[in-house]
Amino acid sequence: MTRLFNDPAAFADEALEGFTAAHRRWVRPVTGGVVRATATPAGQVAVVIGGGSGHYPAFSGLVGRGLAHGAAVGNVFASPSARQIHSVATAAHAGGGVLLMYGNYAGDVLHFGQAAERLAADGVETRTFAVADDISSAAPEESAKRRGIAGDLPVFKAAAAAAEQGLPLEEVLRVAERAGARTRSFGIAFSGCTLPGADHPLFTVPEARMAVGLGIHGEPGIGEEALPTADEAARLLVETLLKELPEDVADPTGQRAAVILNGLGSVKYEELFVVYRKVAALLGDAGVEIVDPEVGELVTSFDMAGISLSLTWLDDRLEELWRAPADTPAYRKGALDAAEPDPDRASVTAAAQDTAVPAAPVVPAASDASRGAADTVLAALDAVARVVDAHADELGRIDAVAGDGDHGIGMRRGSTAAHRAAADAHGLGAGAGTVLTRAADAWADKAGGTSGALWGTILRSLGTALGDRDAPDAARVADGVAEASVAVRRLGGAEVGDKTMVDVLVPFADALAAATAEGLPLTDAWDRAATTATAAAAGTADLLPRRGRARPHAEKSLGTPDAGAHSLALITRAVHGALLDHH
Repeated sequence: MTRLFNDPAAFADEALEGFTAAHRRWVRPVTGGVVRATATPAGQVAVVIGGGSGHYPAFSGLVGRGLAHGAAVGNVFASPSARQIHSVATAAHAGGGVLLMYGNYAGDVLHFGQAAERLAADGVETRTFAVADDISSAAPEESAKRRGIAGDLPVFKAAAAAAEQGLPLEEVLRVAERAGARTRSFGIAFSGCTLPGADHPLFTVPEARMAVGLGIHGEPGIGEEALPTADEAARLLVETLLKELPEDVADPTGQRAAVILNGLGSVKYEELFVVYRKVAALLGDAGVEIVDPEVGELVTSFDMAGISLSLTWLDDRLEELWRAPADTPAYRKGALDAAEPDPDRASVTAAAQDTAVPAAPVVPAASDASRGAADTVLAALDAVARVVDAHADELGRIDAVAGDGDHGIGMRRGSTAAHRAAADAHGLGAGAGTVLTRAADAWADKAGGTSGALWGTILRSLGTALGDRDAPDAARVADGVAEASVAVRRLGGAEVGDKTMVDVLVPFADALAAATAEGLPLTDAWDRAATTATAAAAGTADLLPRRGRARPHAEKSLGTPDAGAHSLALITRAVHGALLDHH
């Protein structure tokens, strides 16, 4: 378990602060993550990677010449927010465009996609690529749905080495696509991981058993088997990966492969070497030539006891890129010429800083009526934070049935930050719309992940609808909720029946719109809609998930409601209480 921490909510920020203090030769801090401390040649494509904390040396440890130009770092097991990614990418950009790279998780897809849109709006040519190497997370015919695990490294490195060669953005992207298409990973675990401040792991494995096909966010495996010997574990990993070759590799004989045997947190290096000796022998027996193997901790999951094997099937071009030198805090290969320091090393790039926080605590002008409505908005956000805090453990337990168990933690971080930001804006005289949009940004930043992106979208939709000029009436609130429903579905791609928060948000929005159209006052209309939301949340227990981290464990979730749907229902009822108190 994680023993050394202060405030668990501050763990990721404090870890990043310590990391940058220890590695100033390679990185410098910017808002949202780190960028190279050395100068990037003008016109070179900037490869910006990122994801949640808890996976070191991914992602910050891979920033340096020959690898990433920057890394956006989210909270524990949560995607960085779009604003954080935008900040890091802006600081890393050297005029040649930006390639954003990340593991294929819903929260990362949402936030990196939003960041790409913002960068494009700034005039920065941007592309995105999601690594999807874990063969246990989806069938070959659905490979685009696979999650990214330790195969991140060879794909990141291929793209970054291509960028170092001065290739244009589209060619760097094609290299990433080629490396991704030829990378496969598979993992096993013997115990789950425990997050800072938690008193139990996210999943457990019975004595003398192992979980097969695990994720790196504490998700349980897709099955269990008897605890193997080291040689048996090696055989399982190798034989599983050799069963699924890239489309253009008919037979492993005579093929070359970059090989990564990755430790997930608490398997010792000596154990990894014992396993690797058999991995190397088995691949040799299959006729595979191993190129520059890596054995060690490269993508971890806190203290998880587990290992994964990754194979990247090389052609001449990919081998050249895999062998290319790199110099980062956690990954070094070959030799590079002396680096020039970044002239901006002593201070955070002004542009990046400007994108992350307002330069001064200034709020737009608001009418007295809107400032009055902001009182109710603040009370509602306080009620949201309190109900989430009271049910955080329950939400985590529900989420852990088929997911990674961090929904309660993420919702607590997001709702607390949203209320704090709203209170600050309210204290400066902001109107209802600004209070909500400031809360939206704070929720997205601090929660990260899928829920952070979606709740940021919900609050921003409401804030836009309410505005700062008039006292919002019931119809305007209903319009804001309806727009939130549309925006969440557009952003996340989920629809009713997928077992997500959408299964509650859509009927809640529809019920609220119908009630206000009947002329009911907001408190009565919201009460009716909240009752609908509660019933809809309970109904998700009968659904199988078709999206998100729970999808590979769909059958396990039957009989349990979706955590995001349940938390939304709790929030709608809590907000109704705040509306009654401020009626």
